[in-house]
Amino acid sequence: MPRFCASCGSPVAEGALACASCGAIVGQSAAGGAAPAAATTGLTENLAGAFAYVTFLPAVAFLLLPPFNNSQFVRFHAYQCIFFSVACLVASFASTLFSPVFGWAGVFILPLVCLTEFGLWIVLIFKAYQGRTFKLPVIGNWAERQASTA
Repeated sequence: MPRFCASCGSPVAEGALACASCGAIVGQSAAGGAAPAAATTGLTENLAGAFAYVTFLPAVAFLLLPPFNNSQFVRFHAYQCIFFSVACLVASFASTLFSPVFGWAGVFILPLVCLTEFGLWIVLIFKAYQGRTFKLPVIGNWAERQASTA
């Protein structure tokens, strides 16, 4: 049975948490399915996905604790957060290590890397909150693979 957004009336894809047209959060269909995480914990899947990006600690907790470890959406964002955190550490270390090689221009490398990491982090939080699966180029594929195997 097709679902439609209550805000704008656009068709909503099966399993989507938000309308692709207006971004409004759509509810669970009355047809059934698994009980949403909000019924047992007070957190919806999109909020849990966004909260997974706060640090890697909630991401690890969401991978271990039910009902979130049963949600592929939350697992994807938890794994992507963990992989993104590791990539940020590696990029920050490498920029610190190689900044003297570039002379006076090396002073700008670490702040530029940190600003880029912060911007990506904000985008990931907002996309997860909107109920979207926003994949980073390499990390997103790894996270998707891990989320589907668990």
